[in-house]
Amino acid sequence: MKTAFKMKLKPGFEVEYKKRHDEIWPELSALLKENGVSDYSIFLDEETSTLFAVQQQNGNSSQDLGSTAIVQKWWAYMADIMETNPDQSPISQPLTLVFHLD
Repeated sequence: MKTAFKMKLKPGFEVEYKKRHDEIWPELSALLKENGVSDYSIFLDEETSTLFAVQQQNGNSSQDLGSTAIVQKWWAYMADIMETNPDQSPISQPLTLVFHLD
């Protein structure tokens, strides 16, 4: 199953967001893969600072792993540059698929 969602980056943190993801922690990547998340991409709309994420799932969504220590640590690490909920999880909105072409 493929899912998509959007999040919001604080303006001015585009370079830092990319840097942090270029250096994603190996244990976080492993957790995602172990839980069936693959083909995961995040795009940035620079005009609105909106992040658009798409991922293939064969199990949990990355958004379902919030109870794990490593995800909570990642959320805390990213909270200064993203719009977040009180628990430091990124504010995200699922998006509805309206077209797909293989």
